Amino acid sequence: MSDSTTKPHFGHVALLGRPNVGKSTLLNALIGEHLAIVTHKPQTTRHRIVGLLTEARGQVAIVDTPGLHRRRDHALNRRLNRIAADAGQDVDLVVMVVEAGHQNEEDDRVLDLVDKHAGPAILAFNKIDQLKDRSALLELTAKWSARAEFDAVVYLSAARREGLDELLNEIFRLLPEGVPQYPEDLFTDRSERFLAAEMVREQLMLQLHQEIPYGLTVVVERFERADSRLLIDALILVAEDRHKAMVIGRRGQVLKRVGTRARHAIADLLGQPVHLSLHVKTRSGWIDDERELDELGYAR
Repeated sequence: MSDSTTKPHFGHVALLGRPNVGKSTLLNALIGEHLAIVTHKPQTTRHRIVGLLTEARGQVAIVDTPGLHRRRDHALNRRLNRIAADAGQDVDLVVMVVEAGHQNEEDDRVLDLVDKHAGPAILAFNKIDQLKDRSALLELTAKWSARAEFDAVVYLSAARREGLDELLNEIFRLLPEGVPQYPEDLFTDRSERFLAAEMVREQLMLQLHQEIPYGLTVVVERFERADSRLLIDALILVAEDRHKAMVIGRRGQVLKRVGTRARHAIADLLGQPVHLSLHVKTRSGWIDDERELDELGYAR
């Protein structure tokens, strides 16, 4: 048996890709927790989130990143692109996630990041279950492998949990030797307060339509434990007054539905009953104000 299978490996791995290629779904599937929120809308992922996987072979810190996109019309979009770009440089290994059935010029931007990364890289074709003819993967592999130097190519359906073992085998093969840096029972470096805010925002993204979700964010103002319950007060900030009524809904039905579903999601993730109180407030222009973005926790 080789040393690579007997000595533990440790490292940070960044999932890079354009919006909606399935990076967050992949992260959740790999660590076995609903850590990163998932919707069909672009810009769902707004933060650098680390999921932790610990097993006999070692420990992997998997970094989910915002999708690289073309929109640069306000400060939040520009900051999300910087978060993704920076994450690709500060890790031991990058995984470029490409949607098997669809690529566009935004994938080219991701490829530029892969080229700049000094360490190994894996090309991961996701959503292969949506391909009518999987023989097309051979042509796709040749096309993308000719454009950058990849150390491995894997084929996945994160939603169906297909190909995860193959991806993990390649990750552990390429990571440097090292002992785990995080406690074995930890599954993320993020706080429970942060996770609660994200669960609320996920439900808002799922329940609201058009451009409203992109102009809102969630701040947890209270997070306490009392009598075996979590007491959480969350403030939903919207960028325009007209959006406030839409978030609340007729007779409060939208907000009530968001609260109920978010409460269940938080309880499932954190393993405790939750009392969740939601409030909505307008904060005009926050998505284009660098100081506001700092205060709201959007990393530079």
